[in-house]
Amino acid sequence: MNKLSVVLMACTMSVCVCSTANAQVSAVDSVMTHVGGHRLSVGGYGEVAYSRNFYSDNGNRYTRPERYKNDPSHGRFDIPHAVIYLGYDFGKGWTMGSEIEFEHGGTGSSIEYEADEAIEFENEQEKGGEVELEQFWLQKSFGKWLNIRAGHIVVPFGLVNAHHEPLNFFTVYRPEGENTILPSTWHQTGVSVFGRYKDWRYEAQFLAGLDAFHFSRTNWIQGGTHSPFEFEPANKYGALLRIDNYSIPRLRLAVSGYYGMSMHNNVPHDMESGSNKKLKGNVYLGSFDFTFNKYNWIARGNVDYGYVGDSKAITSYVYPNTQQSGVTPYEMGNGKYFGSHAIATMFELGYDVFSQIPTLHQDKQRMYVFGHFEYYDSYIHAETKKWTNKRIWAFGVNYYPIPQIAVKAEYNLRKFRSPYNNEPALNIGVAYEGFFL
Repeated sequence: MNKLSVVLMACTMSVCVCSTANAQVSAVDSVMTHVGGHRLSVGGYGEVAYSRNFYSDNGNRYTRPERYKNDPSHGRFDIPHAVIYLGYDFGKGWTMGSEIEFEHGGTGSSIEYEADEAIEFENEQEKGGEVELEQFWLQKSFGKWLNIRAGHIVVPFGLVNAHHEPLNFFTVYRPEGENTILPSTWHQTGVSVFGRYKDWRYEAQFLAGLDAFHFSRTNWIQGGTHSPFEFEPANKYGALLRIDNYSIPRLRLAVSGYYGMSMHNNVPHDMESGSNKKLKGNVYLGSFDFTFNKYNWIARGNVDYGYVGDSKAITSYVYPNTQQSGVTPYEMGNGKYFGSHAIATMFELGYDVFSQIPTLHQDKQRMYVFGHFEYYDSYIHAETKKWTNKRIWAFGVNYYPIPQIAVKAEYNLRKFRSPYNNEPALNIGVAYEGFFL
């Protein structure tokens, strides 16, 4: 997340959120300034969304698109994220941070006593969603230039992972490309070393490796951080490096890279046999992203590209392998081969029309009219262009009655090549982010 930081913000209590829709300063840079001087920090962010999707929600709509071209629209209410930050400053440079995230309202189950059905107890799934501990770490700060953080941390690869709070993008939902092909928000257990010197900020991380058994055609490496166990397998490892530059006022430029092996990072460790023991599944990722916020304009963008080695061999081994059934919980997701290459690009631009109305501008109200474009593909080297090749066009407004709250509305069009059907939608949402203590 490089989130608002759980413990800290580079701001005072009077303005308890990073400059709205700014994403200029990584939240962890504020480690030297605790919120309002308090040792305890409590904060968070949340989103509520409504969507009317003018396309079929049938799971086979990409397999037989001609059958579902005229299906009726469908609507959804959602709580994409509701987050609670808790942090504490122990003094002498030692801090603790934690983050609990409820996605889509959390999850729920119950046990019912069925007296009229053979008199038995039944375990019922009450609702979908997830509850995750996305951050839990201890940090030692030696100065602005050097900080060491150990524990469960956010992996700031790309734009969305580093700046994913809801006031840092114009669309109602997080930008779709990075949110689809990468873990989002990407969080793993490891060690991070970061700091800032003049106009440069760096961060280097050592992490548990991803798990290729959770890669898929639809979401590429997104599921690679998942573990069905009470622990995170770390037979293989990964490393990340991110560098941000702030030399030009109100412009942030960044590059990030990741490398790690994704095979043999499972349980049991010796489950692969024969030539499959030689598979490495090396993951290479590179990204460039930027944010510009000046003259009442905000522009953001990213280009991500990645490669996974041995993808054909891995999928040929795992997907058809019926011998693993019942032996391991890894049986690879959706039964689809994943590709070796993937790409995600995004650009959005917004203008504050309230900047031209003095009374509203002085009252710190803002209204951004924006346009948004994405291109991404989780399966680039298919023999023919598939439904994984997508373009997103969106336009709409973001209204900020106060700096910590946004009301969003957009028209969103997901475009495909023939013979697949385009997917238009209308999205409306409200969001907040800030510290309460």
